[in-house]
Amino acid sequence: MVQIDLVALIVDEYDPAIAFFTDVLGFDLIEDSPSLTNDGRPKRWVVVRPPGAQTGILLARVDGEHQRAAIGNQLAGRVGFFLRVNDFDAAYRRMVEADVTFVREPRTEPYGRVAVFLDIAGNRWDLLGAS
Repeated sequence: MVQIDLVALIVDEYDPAIAFFTDVLGFDLIEDSPSLTNDGRPKRWVVVRPPGAQTGILLARVDGEHQRAAIGNQLAGRVGFFLRVNDFDAAYRRMVEADVTFVREPRTEPYGRVAVFLDIAGNRWDLLGAS
């Protein structure tokens, strides 16, 4: 068996990122453990994942100016993450009420309903649902 287990997302700080993914998007906090960088500095191993999903997101706190420059632009301004929900309208309303920034309003495409939003780091996501 082969599967993608984690995808890393560079964030400014752990706790606000955890709050965004768990409180706003409804993800589960799978792990939040102390760890060390390759050169021995303290960090945390933080994994969030949508309920029932196998693939998670490793929230990686920025480490240095090179990484800081990538926050919010890890995919060069493209939508790079896709969140599929069962009830598009309810998820959209909940996210708007939580002050999530939408850069493209909901529209219907052949693959379903879609709206583009920014995560806490400024990366673009598609919110996807059935049409």
